[in-house]
Amino acid sequence: MSDIAISVENLSKLYRIGMREEKHDTFIGAIASWLKSPVDNYRTLKRLTHFNADIHARPAAVSGQRSAVSKDDLIWALDDVSFEVHQGEVIGIIGSNGAGKSTLLKILSRITEPTRGRAVINGRVASLLEVGTGFHSELTGRENIYLNGTILGMTKKEVDAKFDEIVDFAEVEKFIDTSVKHYSSGMCVRLAFAVAAHLDPEILLVDEVLAVGDISFQKKCLGKMGEVTNQGRTVLFVSHQMNQIRRLCGKCIWFDRGELQKFSNTVEVVGAYEAALSSRPPEGADESTDNHVSARFIKWEIMEPSGQQSNVLTTTGPLKLRFIVKINKPIRNGRHGVALFNGDSQLMWATAFNHIHMEAGIGQLEYVLPTLPIRPGVYYWHVSLYDDDGMADVWTGVPELVVATQPAGHHYLDVWQGLLNLKCSFNVTQHQ
Repeated sequence: MSDIAISVENLSKLYRIGMREEKHDTFIGAIASWLKSPVDNYRTLKRLTHFNADIHARPAAVSGQRSAVSKDDLIWALDDVSFEVHQGEVIGIIGSNGAGKSTLLKILSRITEPTRGRAVINGRVASLLEVGTGFHSELTGRENIYLNGTILGMTKKEVDAKFDEIVDFAEVEKFIDTSVKHYSSGMCVRLAFAVAAHLDPEILLVDEVLAVGDISFQKKCLGKMGEVTNQGRTVLFVSHQMNQIRRLCGKCIWFDRGELQKFSNTVEVVGAYEAALSSRPPEGADESTDNHVSARFIKWEIMEPSGQQSNVLTTTGPLKLRFIVKINKPIRNGRHGVALFNGDSQLMWATAFNHIHMEAGIGQLEYVLPTLPIRPGVYYWHVSLYDDDGMADVWTGVPELVVATQPAGHHYLDVWQGLLNLKCSFNVTQHQ
């Protein structure tokens, strides 16, 4: 028996801008609309038929010769994507907005059809793609739980066994018999996640929906997802939070403009993605806009100890790092600050300096730290530079700082690992 949970072959999705489906509240309304203008509808249908036939008949021509079709008319959300996911694998999906991540999950969830190619799913799928996914607004929370269980192919007895656990996790016990349309977005996402994670799907598809909840809920969901992955289920997880991807996913897929850029182990893919981000100018910025600001942070790197990746630290110290900034206008009596945060936005360390003088050109702000004894994980820098006119630039360093040291503690509970990674000596003495 094959252990392939998801097989994607030459998957492509083409959207044509300006062509949208007219929605009607009732079947009678749809018929009435058709009868109002039969000629127009016939022409539209004929145009769509020819368009779809052309796409399927000449896929290579459409993909390879896009200049024949106006860029204003067509958008390839996915373009010739192929990969396989084995049962029990946890796959992170990353990429910038519009890269094709959500389109992929919608195709795998059977919400939309691909333009060409196919996706084969072996297993029962639960998806959480947006707030209230799969919920009927007129039904109560209780009724929606049973509805979702039925869609997943579960019996009432199976849903009964999970019901109390779902309600307890979602923290909506007081409102479980209230229509979902009266739920807040936070209540919807809590219940939706609880249903998707607890009803024993063999494959779980999760989009960036966790960003809707508060921090405590996000931690709760990540903990539950950790349990799901330990139970051997297959998970595809879309997120812009690289610390979450590193924590949960063994492998990762990077999409860019509808194309699969890289599919490998998480450390390798995330490192390549962050390196690409750091080499790009800020979104919407170019040389002309850069010249209108006093300064622009370009990159940061660990200088010593040197390694294959300039953002990965394998020792608790000493270390030397620098922030590189492009100075467009001389800074007189400037102020500079740096802060280090962990993935939960806890401040780990910060400092600031005044009376900084920098001439136009490329400047380097260097730090030498005798030690950085923080536990292994993912962290990010927040750096700023001010002059007499106000803020010159504030930047969240990309890529994130990855601390890959050996943990000094050994306790199996994450809550008891603490924030510091300190080695210590221990001795037992006894006096007679």
